[in-house]
Amino acid sequence: MAEYKVPLKDMNFVLFDVFKAEQLWQDIPALAESVDKETADAILQECAKIAEQVIAPLSREGDEVGVSFDNGVVTTAPGYKEAFKTYAEGGWTALGGDPEYGGMGMPKMLTALHEEMLCAGDISFSLYPGLTAGAGLSLVKHGSEELKERYLTRMYSGEWAGSMCLTEAHAGTDLGIIRTKAVPNENGSYNISGSKIFITGGEHDLTENIVHLVLAKLPDAPAGARGISLFVVPKFKVNEDESLGEANNVTCGSIEHKMGIHASSTCVINFDDAEGYLVGEINKGLACMFTMMNYERIGVGIQGLGAGERSYQNALEYAKDRIQGRSATGVKNPEKAADSIMVHADVRRMLLNMKALNEGNRALATYISMQLDLSKYASGAAQQKGDVLTALMTPLAKAFFTDIGLENTIAGQQVFGGHGFIREWGQEQLVRDTRIAQIYEGTNGIQAMDLIGRKVAANKGQFMGVFIEEVRDYISATSSAAMVEFIAPLTAAIDDLESLTAGVLAAADNDKNELGSAATDYLHVFGYTALAYMWAKMAEASLEKVDSDDFYKSKVLTARHYFARLLPRRISLAATALSGAEHLYNIDDDLF
Repeated sequence: MAEYKVPLKDMNFVLFDVFKAEQLWQDIPALAESVDKETADAILQECAKIAEQVIAPLSREGDEVGVSFDNGVVTTAPGYKEAFKTYAEGGWTALGGDPEYGGMGMPKMLTALHEEMLCAGDISFSLYPGLTAGAGLSLVKHGSEELKERYLTRMYSGEWAGSMCLTEAHAGTDLGIIRTKAVPNENGSYNISGSKIFITGGEHDLTENIVHLVLAKLPDAPAGARGISLFVVPKFKVNEDESLGEANNVTCGSIEHKMGIHASSTCVINFDDAEGYLVGEINKGLACMFTMMNYERIGVGIQGLGAGERSYQNALEYAKDRIQGRSATGVKNPEKAADSIMVHADVRRMLLNMKALNEGNRALATYISMQLDLSKYASGAAQQKGDVLTALMTPLAKAFFTDIGLENTIAGQQVFGGHGFIREWGQEQLVRDTRIAQIYEGTNGIQAMDLIGRKVAANKGQFMGVFIEEVRDYISATSSAAMVEFIAPLTAAIDDLESLTAGVLAAADNDKNELGSAATDYLHVFGYTALAYMWAKMAEASLEKVDSDDFYKSKVLTARHYFARLLPRRISLAATALSGAEHLYNIDDDLF
């Protein structure tokens, strides 16, 4: 496996050349004093060091050894505890945290790039600090001042970790039917009882305490999702002086033996009258948890991006070294017994597809992160637009990035040929690790339904109209003759997205099954169109420098590849989305 190298130049290009992050930060008072280009450069460079030198080397052995379970005790893979300590001591667990409680307060545009580094280095490792950061977000927004003071500082320092406890064996995605109970006590606490499954980082040896965010129902709660409340339930109770107290009747019943992410502990967690504290309002727990889940969904999407980048780097190095066959146009390396497989069209197709999709998704992840920052820190119209685009694009980020991430890890495996299936090369691990990202934090089918149902149909296409209007404003403002080759197909793509949206909504007026039938294909049409917008902006930022630096020359050539070979995928996807639901529902269940 190639040594992972953080694509720092590309990250800086997207951040500062394409999206002008420094100016954006200076225009937002809440960010102007905390971050500038110099600060961001330093953070990215130092994070790159720890991702390359500390985290990435853990991945291979972590996959082989995994986590172990013995009578409720979970032990992480060799090197994980030491690496997590190094990571926490460097302040990385606090990067996006609230400064009032010891966080660094960095914008999502920056922390998303940090997350990509971690995921490319080792997805399993990334999950431990990722869940902690997400739990912290929910506490910051919905927790009482007492809860924030008690838990956030230790979570930001890396002394304590966080987890998210939603799923139950019988419930799955349908959280309205969870059975975990919360019984109020006279002192304001609650006794939490129930069992949760598939809890990432639910138990481990990396920190001295784990702060669980648990969904439960009070005895008199309304039925369904309207009766869910959210509680903080620590593994160990916390004394008045903030020292650790006795164990809190929270135990790990078992760990799952998974297809991938072997070094991430996925646990059954049992609560037996454990002491918990309400977060937010009674029966409003799902809304509180979604603060965390929306960030986690984007984080899971970034897992797909990180794995795709690692796969590309591995495959590219292998393809340049591997000799096999000769070029169709004549011998390229006569001094060798064969040419490198880089001469073969199909290998070049796979590598260029991976490159174009990875770099496009990195830009799109930064764009979506910018919307999160505007939603959180800006005001007025900019904040409102950030709210809309964040809502619209969160399911896109989760589903599209992970679908493409799996495609890119499989493509990398294919470049290796037979060696791609041998464990020592690392490619089959990337495929296994990435596959689960399409499932957790809501399956990609559910994300597609969320997009088409709640984010498009529910507002009659108004949210999508905001995105379409922005792209058209960009097209109108881009008059350079050199940009015509990119603007023309982008214009066609955005027109087709608008037409597809109208067509699906019209069909759904007559048959509600049309939304579900079209959902996944619609999401991918949106994804490829959004990437076209990103590639147009990246091409524009590169054209003036194309003769001075091969980096920019590569950008323009990759943009041409995207528009010629990848954007056309949307045409067949749109046709499928409009083909109707009757093909799915005209066949009886017993005829499957």
